[in-house]
Amino acid sequence: MHTSALVMFSGGQDSTTCLAHALSKYERVETLGFHYGQRHSVEMDVRLDVREKLRAGFPQWASRLGEDHVLSLDVLQEIGGSSLTDDMAFALQADGLPNTFVPGRNLLFLTVAGALAYRRGIQVIVIGVCETDFSGYPDCRDDTMKAMQLALNLGLERRLRIETPLMWIDKAQTWQMAQDLGGDKLVELIVKDTHTCYQGTRDVLHDWGYGCGSCPACDLRAKGWQRWKTTQAS
Repeated sequence: MHTSALVMFSGGQDSTTCLAHALSKYERVETLGFHYGQRHSVEMDVRLDVREKLRAGFPQWASRLGEDHVLSLDVLQEIGGSSLTDDMAFALQADGLPNTFVPGRNLLFLTVAGALAYRRGIQVIVIGVCETDFSGYPDCRDDTMKAMQLALNLGLERRLRIETPLMWIDKAQTWQMAQDLGGDKLVELIVKDTHTCYQGTRDVLHDWGYGCGSCPACDLRAKGWQRWKTTQAS
C-alpha cells in the first residue's frame, strides 16, 4: 500500500488541486518545484504561501504536509526557444504546438522527481498534467506518463508510481475536484492565492483568480471556471 507522495508543485491551480488530492490520500506528502529560467517567478513566489495556507486552513492535512524541495533546471532556459523562457509573443509554431511548449520539460521534471523520490523513500509522484483541457503538449499525455513510469522503474529499480489525478478531467471538473476535496475554502484559496498566468500578472483579480485574462493559461482557467459555475447553477 502506498503511503507517501511527492507532488510536482508549481503554485498554480492544477498542482494545488493535486496537492490537496495527495494530502487527502497519503500519510506523508512532500512537494517539489523547479527553477528552469521562467520569464517570471510569480508562481514560485506564491507556492510557499499556498503551502502554508493549506497547512493552516486544513488541520486534517497539516501533519501530512512534509518537506518542500526546489531544484534548478536552468538548462531549459539555455536551450530556449519557448515563450515561457524567452521574451517573445505567444504564437503557434510550425508544428501546430503553441510556443509556450518547453521541449522535454516534463520529461526532465519527472526524471529529477524520480531521483528525489528514490532518495526520500517516496513511492508515488503526483503531477497535474491532463489530456483534455490542455495546449497539446506531448509531454502531458497519458502515454508519456506511462512510458516515464516504466523508464523510472527500470532505471531506478524501484516501484515508483506516477499518478495523474487530472488526466481525464477538464478544467471545470478540476474546480469541482477542489470543491469536493476542501469545499469553498479550498476553492477560494485557489482563486486568490495560486497563480497560472503566463504573463505573471498579479494586479487584476477576476472571478477565477489573478491574471492577464488573455494568455492561453488564463483562457483555460477562466473558461473552466465559467463552465463549472454554469453547471452549479443548473
